[in-house]
Amino acid sequence: MLKQRLLTAAILVPLVVWGILRLPTPYLALVLALFIVQGAWEWTRFMQWKATWLRVVYVAVVTLGLACIWFFQRDSFFEDANTDWLALPILSLFWWLVAMVWVLSYPRTVQRWSSSVMMALIGLLVLLPTWLAVVGLHASGEQGPLLVMYLLSLVWVADSGAYFGGRAWGKHKLAPAVSPGKTREGVGSAVAISTVYAIAAAQVLGLPGNLWPVFVVLSLVTVIFSVLGDLTESMFKRHAGIKDSGTLLPGHGGVLDRIDSVTAAAPVFVVGFWLTGLTGTSVT
Repeated sequence: MLKQRLLTAAILVPLVVWGILRLPTPYLALVLALFIVQGAWEWTRFMQWKATWLRVVYVAVVTLGLACIWFFQRDSFFEDANTDWLALPILSLFWWLVAMVWVLSYPRTVQRWSSSVMMALIGLLVLLPTWLAVVGLHASGEQGPLLVMYLLSLVWVADSGAYFGGRAWGKHKLAPAVSPGKTREGVGSAVAISTVYAIAAAQVLGLPGNLWPVFVVLSLVTVIFSVLGDLTESMFKRHAGIKDSGTLLPGHGGVLDRIDSVTAAAPVFVVGFWLTGLTGTSVT
């Protein structure tokens, strides 16, 4: 299993980095859309749908949603003063606040979200804003690809910090009913290493010194929400009685297993980046 994980990561990570830094936004949007569509197929497992035609219909709805977003919002991606496209990521933030309550109260509140209709709507609020946030950030001028790379690497660093910190010092469970392996010490380690990483990134990105605190705080809030994204998917998998969302990525599970943290982190980071005025700064 470990060998498979390392091999898959060795192939996938360089491709992801190259795609983010080298592909024009329209092409990157298409590649990301393929991952989101696969994620939609995996999402139907959370709803425990067995009929293939139902699963295909849901995938078609998500695909249509992506196409509509691109058709109606693509021009606004490339206009500095136009923030209309942020409406959907902002809407998703309300969902993630609700998700936080449900994760903390699991399994008492299962009946509030476990119906097929609710899960289908939640899937739209998870998948579509993630795609829109990453694409919109990537299109935000010359600094866009670097910022997307920072967002993803921040999540990777936080995940690694949580894993190793939890193994070394973990004693107190974070959300035992949802994910018994996650600990408060792991989250603390993620926050600590992310703080160092954010400070280093602020310097590398050439942010003015007076904006460093804002950038670091935004990064830490993003990390906290990335943990929430991970826990939320774990909650859905536990309720559905499955270990992984899929089998597409050997040793890693499905697409949702790899982007669960990003689904919550991306909208938070992107909305925060604009609301705090960081978007008006230049990145070297």
